Amino acid sequence: MTNPLDLPFDTDEMLEGLRPWIETESPTFDAAAVNRMMDVVQHELAALGAITERIPGRLGLGDSVRATMPHPRAGQGGILLLGHLDTVHPVGTLARLPFRREGDICYGPGLMDMKGGNYVYLDALRKLLAAGIETPLPVTVLFTPDEEIGTPSTRALIETEAKRHRYVLVPEPARPDGGAVIGRYAIARFTLQTRGRPSHAGWQLSKGRSAIARMARTVAEIEGMTTEDCTFSVGVFHSGQWVNCVSSVCDAEVLTMAKTQELLDEGVAKMLALNVDAGDVVMEVRRGVTRPVWEPDQPGTMAMLGLAQEIAGEIGFEVSGASAGGGSDGNFTGALGIPTLDSIGVRGRDLHTLNEHIFVDSLTERARFAAALFCRLEA
Repeated sequence: MTNPLDLPFDTDEMLEGLRPWIETESPTFDAAAVNRMMDVVQHELAALGAITERIPGRLGLGDSVRATMPHPRAGQGGILLLGHLDTVHPVGTLARLPFRREGDICYGPGLMDMKGGNYVYLDALRKLLAAGIETPLPVTVLFTPDEEIGTPSTRALIETEAKRHRYVLVPEPARPDGGAVIGRYAIARFTLQTRGRPSHAGWQLSKGRSAIARMARTVAEIEGMTTEDCTFSVGVFHSGQWVNCVSSVCDAEVLTMAKTQELLDEGVAKMLALNVDAGDVVMEVRRGVTRPVWEPDQPGTMAMLGLAQEIAGEIGFEVSGASAGGGSDGNFTGALGIPTLDSIGVRGRDLHTLNEHIFVDSLTERARFAAALFCRLEA
């Protein structure tokens, strides 16, 4: 049998294959755009001989694609390749961040998080099939549309699917040192709204009660609660339409990250304590989607890490393992106790920015790594 480490992965070929993925922009809140991305991937999976299913979206979000790869035991539990195809970049970002290669770096919206990793792992499956290499376990692929907003519509789908499998691979971008994630901190989201009293800002300013002013003071209070082990970040702030009006409504969104469930519970209590339902300006705080703590050092995951380190050593790089913040759908599968290896995708920098890029040499490096993982994970 051909050694999976010797499969003919080609950087230029992979970049050419990635181009339509990146140039099909797919921001989470644009369901039609996400579904165009799902079309691209579903076609590629079908061309590999996979049995594909389109799972309709919920909550106004895009669809999911599930694919059963060719295998004598296709459809049975084995390895789940889990990734998301939504990005944080709105349609039109390509005008400012076009897909392009400059030497050892390649740029593009969503290339690092996480279309690059998804593509690499599919290319590994493509090359394994072309070489006639049968993986010990059958592989199922699940691509979802809403990870960037906390997975509000597909968590149940992910958890149900993951429970059928022995292992879960999540090709989110690698950690800064190139290492994998073997545990994740908890993440909670909150929506906030202040409601005040409108007035004409030039004529009767004193009669108004500004929702913006109250929210601004609260933003400073919230971010001031941040510690090394439990952080608070206000990432969305919306209010006002006319500068000559005292704004009566202001909306904000907050992300809390905590290293332990106890710290998360404390953080949630602090946020909910900000509710004020009386007075000139009221504050309403609602808890949104939550990612559970994925505790590190679970035996099954650590065994996967050991195998990954062995494979990486044969290729010529190192893979460390650590818990991390940021959140991913690996939170769900890891919290269920299913052996999960996360952040095993491409290496790069500046995800979620207009400088998002990957290191080109990580494409073939991670493809060989992925192919070997598919071939050495056994029941």
